[in-house]
Parts: sequence; structure tokens; C-alpha cells
Amino acid sequence: MRTPEDVFEDFKGRRKGILRAVTTDVDRLYEECDPEAENLCLYGMPDGSWAVDLPAEEVPPEMPEPSLGINFSRAGMQKRDWLMLVAVHSDTWLYAVAFYNGARLDKGGRERLFDLINDLPTCYEIVAGKGGAASKAQNRKRPPAPMTSGRPGQPKFARQVHPQSRPQVRPSDRGPGPRHTGYDEDDEEDEVDSDDPDGNYADGEGDPCPNCGRVYR
Repeated sequence: MRTPEDVFEDFKGRRKGILRAVTTDVDRLYEECDPEAENLCLYGMPDGSWAVDLPAEEVPPEMPEPSLGINFSRAGMQKRDWLMLVAVHSDTWLYAVAFYNGARLDKGGRERLFDLINDLPTCYEIVAGKGGAASKAQNRKRPPAPMTSGRPGQPKFARQVHPQSRPQVRPSDRGPGPRHTGYDEDDEEDEVDSDDPDGNYADGEGDPCPNCGRVYR
């Protein structure tokens, strides 16, 4: 198998066989899975057929093996619940076989294989009634997450900034205001006699400064 399409064709054939066993041939599957028998497995074949058989004796096996003992779980379970359990284990086996066969594919081939497989509902979804076209269409109509895009390839989610989140500055945090030292130029002017530009009083009243000779009241 050299291409994703080759692996996918094998996957579809095996899946078709599993679906036939758990939907159309339920009574036959139920009878063949005898709880008194040894460990049994459900195999889907590439041609669309299915078979309940013992696991391969090779260790390790040539390819991934289905879950063992599906016949043991049949006892004590409702038929529909048992069929869904078988379908879940069969899905995991189908994926394991598909990617075992596609192990030599490159990255693009593996992505292509996954897309091809993922377009089909699983066996479990079909048995549980969740694999119809309506559910697939509903999944495809899911809206994308809202975002605001900046540069191409770098989406940025929108962020809301609330006014309450901004830090409030208290008056005590702003630092001390201008301090009044008690000094004022007008006070100095009032202390000097306007009649004498040197500040000396004509009447001799007041105390003279020993350094500069100015007389103060």
C-alpha cells in the first residue's frame, strides 16, 4: 500500500465487514460469540466480510489484533449495550490497522489518510444512532471561536479592559505638596523703611545689624 487511497480502501472494506456484523448480522454474531468458548475476536476483512475467530498465535502478530474475549462480555449485558461495546473496540482496531498499513507514508500522506477516515462516522456512532448525516452537518456548522486578527498567521484574542482594573491613586500616594516656610518677599519689604533705600531709619529707632548696618524694628 503506497498511497493514502490504498490504505483507505482497505480500511473501508474492513469497516464494512464490522458494520455488517453489528447491524445486519446481529443474530448470527450473537450466536457465534458463545461465552463458553475461548477468547474470540471479531475480524473485518478487506472484501467486506467478517469472521469471529481465535487470535493469531504469532508473537508479535503480523498486524494489530482485535480485542480479545468479546464473547465473555456478552453474558450479563443487554444486547444493544454489548453491540456498542463491540463497535467501540472494533473502531480502535480499524484505526490501528489503517495506520499500521500507512506507517511508511510521509506527513502529508498521513494527514490525507486521517482526513479520509475522519469523514466517515465511526462504527460506534452508527450503532448508537449518532452517525447520521444530520449530526455530521451540525458538527460542520459550529462557529469558530471569536478572535481579532493582527498580522497574518498570528491571531489575537480580544481583550476587554474594565475601568475598575486601573489603579486608583490616593492623595497620600502623590507625595507631599509644597510646604510653607513662613518666608514671604512682601514681609521683607514691609520691614524696610520706604524713606531710606538703605534700610536705615532716620529716627534712629530699631536695632542695627552688626554686619550690614541695617536697622530693623
